[in-house]
Amino acid sequence: MTSTLIVGAGSAGCVLAARLSADPARSVRVFEAGPAFPTVGELPFALLDPGHLPVGPESRLVWRYPGNLVRGKLIGGSGAINGSYFVRPPAADFAAWSAVAGPRWSFDSILPVFCDLEDDKDFGWAPGHGAGGPIPISRTRDFTEFSAEFAERCEVAGFAEIPDLNTPNGFEQPRSRPATSRGCLPQRRPPILGSPGVPDVDPANFADIVTRSGANPADGFGRVPLTVSAGLRSGPAFTHLYPAMDRPNLTVTSDTMVTRLLLRGTRVIGVEWARGRERGRTYADHTVLCAGAVESAALLIRSGIGPEPLLRSLGVPIVRPAPVGAWCSDHPEIGVEFPDGEPDEPSVPLEYVLEIGDLELRPYTQMFTPGLRRVGVALMHPESSGELTLVSTDPTVPARVDQRYLRGERDRARLRDGVALTADLFGRRIGPVDDAWLHANLGTSQHLSGTCRMGPARDERAVVDEQGRVHGIEALTVADLSVVPVPLRRGPQAATVMLAASIADHMVV
Repeated sequence: MTSTLIVGAGSAGCVLAARLSADPARSVRVFEAGPAFPTVGELPFALLDPGHLPVGPESRLVWRYPGNLVRGKLIGGSGAINGSYFVRPPAADFAAWSAVAGPRWSFDSILPVFCDLEDDKDFGWAPGHGAGGPIPISRTRDFTEFSAEFAERCEVAGFAEIPDLNTPNGFEQPRSRPATSRGCLPQRRPPILGSPGVPDVDPANFADIVTRSGANPADGFGRVPLTVSAGLRSGPAFTHLYPAMDRPNLTVTSDTMVTRLLLRGTRVIGVEWARGRERGRTYADHTVLCAGAVESAALLIRSGIGPEPLLRSLGVPIVRPAPVGAWCSDHPEIGVEFPDGEPDEPSVPLEYVLEIGDLELRPYTQMFTPGLRRVGVALMHPESSGELTLVSTDPTVPARVDQRYLRGERDRARLRDGVALTADLFGRRIGPVDDAWLHANLGTSQHLSGTCRMGPARDERAVVDEQGRVHGIEALTVADLSVVPVPLRRGPQAATVMLAASIADHMVV
């Protein structure tokens, strides 16, 4: 019988499988609902090209949910198709996380895990960073014209440049660099400001909007740390799972949907699965859900672990009432678009970001609408939270996620501030930015988390404990973004791999 069965070979599942199978005495089996490729050499170039996001309506590599929510459905999960953004959450997020879930999630506790994972090509030599780990971290040096313009406008407007967005709180920003590392700003810039037809930035316009946006000395603009090596996207499948695939104690099975957990009383003993027309059961000593914030929660509910009223409405026998799906968080994002010439050469989607308060401004290098530039205004710490529910026990019927974006007045006000800041930054007129305009231009950052919140058993909102173990259920762990109990102020890829590595290391002990 399998020692550890992992459901989902996404970002978290890849890291967990690699770490656990490093022990030859432990047999590890992974079920992935999406496709796999036998070796790295057989990966399609579209999955290696960090400038290509295979998430459009023609893509067969994503889960699709109502509300335009998509998640990766293949070996590597969303980490195999995303924009390679790898920015650590700030220390304040881990302070909030540890206050809910326990001291093992404090910043001091998780920093060594980040350092162990990373091979930072630019700042691996600096305090609080890693060099020699499996995940390559680099920052763009040859910028697209639009990224260079954005950086210049931020500088002219008086925003500080942050040399390293991953500098740990408490450490100073690096003041010196090895001779092989170039400065952060483009060394050759196109003559943008002052060009005919391009409005200049007037720093005087920024005083009020910057004040209202909650700026603090840590805010500014900087290059995005990226999981890119030699021009190739280096997600967790590339860095963790594929290098471990030849281990005799590791078995990865693709195109297999886990439909339900098998329980004996309150102990999980395995799973039921479907592969095309084939149906089967696989037994294991311990099962770990790494199917993501949507599918891990959906699997628990289908198996009788969830809100009692929902289970009754679905006709699912109740194994254990639990607040699965009752709380979740994501980053609402307003797309501000304006005409701006021809597209740049293909590049990663984000080379720079501007952080101000809990807003992140994202100058996308790609034109999602032909002829229109887009700056994403993302609210990274919204007050509104969402809810996940099922409308059917059929695993092919997508779960529903009500994000409840824009329900809070503060959230709407913050996003209006971000839109106004963007308009001032580029000298554009946008508006009126009323609630109708916000709704018409509203999107999501695709960063769903928290559907199986972490916390102590006495916490009525908690589904799992600080080690990811499901309360009241034996031999079952959840180790993906679904367990994160607080909103994260950065995109979640770095937090996901850290979470999986931390839980895996605890399971090994």
